[in-house]
Amino acid sequence: MGILVRISGHVMGAALLGAAACGSEPTTPTVERPAPIARPRPNIIVVMADDLGYGDLSSYGGWIDTPALDTMAAEGIRFTDFHSSGAVCSPTRAGLLTGRYQQRAGLPDVIYANPAWNRHHGLQAEETTIAEMLQDEGYATGVVGKWHLGYDESFNPTRHGFDRFRGYVSGNIDYMSHVDGFGFHDWWTNGANNPEEGYVTHLVTDHAVRFIEEQTAAEQPFFLYVSHEAPHFPYQGPLDPAFRVVGQQIPETRRPAQVERAYREMVEEMDSGIGVILKTLEKLNIDGRTLVFFLSDNGARPEGSNGPLRGFKASVWEGGHRVPFIVRWPGVVKPKSSCDQLVHQADLLATFAEIFGTKLPKSAGEDSFSLMSLFKGGTGPIREHAVSASIGGTPSVRMGQWKYIPVRGSGGWGKGGDQSQPIQLYDLADDLGESRNLAAKNPKQVGVMKALLEKLIVQGRSTPGPKQKNDVKVVRYPR
Repeated sequence: MGILVRISGHVMGAALLGAAACGSEPTTPTVERPAPIARPRPNIIVVMADDLGYGDLSSYGGWIDTPALDTMAAEGIRFTDFHSSGAVCSPTRAGLLTGRYQQRAGLPDVIYANPAWNRHHGLQAEETTIAEMLQDEGYATGVVGKWHLGYDESFNPTRHGFDRFRGYVSGNIDYMSHVDGFGFHDWWTNGANNPEEGYVTHLVTDHAVRFIEEQTAAEQPFFLYVSHEAPHFPYQGPLDPAFRVVGQQIPETRRPAQVERAYREMVEEMDSGIGVILKTLEKLNIDGRTLVFFLSDNGARPEGSNGPLRGFKASVWEGGHRVPFIVRWPGVVKPKSSCDQLVHQADLLATFAEIFGTKLPKSAGEDSFSLMSLFKGGTGPIREHAVSASIGGTPSVRMGQWKYIPVRGSGGWGKGGDQSQPIQLYDLADDLGESRNLAAKNPKQVGVMKALLEKLIVQGRSTPGPKQKNDVKVVRYPR
């Protein structure tokens, strides 16, 4: 896990790293529309990509044209210093939904499909999720796509505040056959495994649109979590064949050019689906009272791009957890905005609490901070530190421009880390790519960072299943 504090005093590149603070970005194109009236209690949609890198989207200067997300960024605010809760899948999703650092919720690592490993682990019933908080506010709640917070029925989304679930519980499935990496069929309607034909990305969009239409027809405010698989492997475009069948995994034999083509198609299909969702909001005349978020769960693998950032998915370097984050809320969020303040995905919970005028759950403690001031053009920092997690619990801490890693570096997938230094210290103001280790030259700063890390870090293993001994120390804050 990594602990982060607002970056100050450095210049960020215009295309990839945004403006000096939250404010207008006049060179970004926008779509002219009549100014809608936003209501105080909006519909809320959170769209999450899977393994999408900081340098993939065209709105972040990336290599894939994503017109729908470009439009969303032009109509809202684009953050350049946003960090996912983890550098891998399950911890990120736990942090997002609970609004607190995932190791406090007992999920610091990936939940694997292999029954011999930790398939019995999952998000425990005592955790309070965003969905449960919004149910208490009278919202209909739904999730479509990836869950990855437990395979057992007791961990199903419907046990954690979601009225409706259509998707899969594993870390990834075949986009065509819907078989997970261990040979199990994995496509659910609420608590039942329910086969359905179709390309996963298209199904996620179809079910999202149906949920929006049904709740709007019923005049019911809603919270929808659109959890895409794209562009997570297996790398399959919409016309590619299945790689997996039940009880058997067929190995991929693609050449790099074929993987690049499939990756691009996967991102393009996701972007097209996001465009369909945004057009649905406009068609139903609810776009002016719907708050939409877009983010990635962690950085890209080497098949994608993390732009100028070092490292990949599973890394505590910036490439593992600094990801795109775009927010659109007509009438509240100023169009053509960019913000370089440090923000964290745990902050969504506190943001919703401020919107509704309700208190944070006691379990959230000091981990979540409202983004509303930044949405309204504020330039001051909202937090002093934040936690992210890499695979295996590798930690890092940031304070100001300084970033500290107390263990040997891990680049995640792809090119490895700096194994020559057990301690790493970087000045991100001058070295965003984390190429110059300054630990030996700055022992005093290392001590400060070490103390901060020890104050904030919480060690723990994944929360076990209902029939297993609880082997996790869960940390809760009084509030």
